[in-house]
Amino acid sequence: PGTVREIAPGVLWLRMPLPFALNHINLWALADEDEQGPGWAIVDTGTKTPEALAAWRQLIAPDGPLAATPQGARITRVLCTHMHPDHVGMAGWLTRKFQCRLWMTRLEYLTCRTLVADTGREAPAEAIRFYCQAGWSEEALDVYRTRFGGYGKYMHAMPDGFRRLSEGDVLRIGAHGWRVVVGRGHSPEHACLVCDDLGLMISGDQVLPRISSNVSVFPTEPDANPLGEWIESIARLRATLSDDLLVLPAHGEPFRGLHARLDRLAHGHERGLERLRRSLAEAPKRAIDVFGALFVRPIGSTGDLLGMATGESLAHLNCLLALGEVVVEPDADGVRWYRLRPN
Repeated sequence: PGTVREIAPGVLWLRMPLPFALNHINLWALADEDEQGPGWAIVDTGTKTPEALAAWRQLIAPDGPLAATPQGARITRVLCTHMHPDHVGMAGWLTRKFQCRLWMTRLEYLTCRTLVADTGREAPAEAIRFYCQAGWSEEALDVYRTRFGGYGKYMHAMPDGFRRLSEGDVLRIGAHGWRVVVGRGHSPEHACLVCDDLGLMISGDQVLPRISSNVSVFPTEPDANPLGEWIESIARLRATLSDDLLVLPAHGEPFRGLHARLDRLAHGHERGLERLRRSLAEAPKRAIDVFGALFVRPIGSTGDLLGMATGESLAHLNCLLALGEVVVEPDADGVRWYRLRPN
């Protein structure tokens, strides 16, 4: 934290601490210039924590590694790949401090604003019903009620306006063009940035070197098929992006071998779906009953892992529903039971 490493001319790797099990995020500074002179375009920001704030103050100090002028650091714009707090949490602080614009895709910005608005609210009845249908216990629901609305805890107040990123846009950042490539599944409209001149891809959470990004269904859209979107995105990225790119991910180290990594991610989900089919062939199951088919580590009966595992299990179940392979039936208590469709 507070230091940089040059990846390519005018491209700096920054690392920020995170207060989660995944304890870091990679951010990127791109040499930029506008009508006011040289500066840095920042890609992703870290969470709102004292540790992240201290690291940013060190980075932008007059003698810090982002000092772009005799007066110190200038940030020309802040680009966020997607709406999760580790990527956008400090965006409000940075854009206000440097009087610059936030650049995001529309769905990511609006989803972020919606989740921030939940801060301090009671858990809605629809969400409680959603997790009841998945098979959660009353104890788990009580923990969820207590933790609901915590998204804003790691967020500085968002700017009230933004500059929209769209698929296919080419942004002139400094001396190079960066192409926007949108992926879906992990989040609604995740923006990756590809610079063919430099042979680089800033992949955010869309492609990670060692872990698979969480792909979940949430109470706001219980019938969504994010896993179908994720699998389609993997195929499209593999078909359209060069295998020669150096991938700059949000977590882990930069890596080469994009196509092999995309193949591995696709095969991982294909294997998960096949294990899920075998599990459902044994007997009808609730969402919480298929954890063993999808996850290696045990999932507790309460807490953050339960929520993530339930969302990812539902993503796999909804994918099989969309394929017509599964039917779902509620019992007398409204709990949803999934079974393979008879041949």
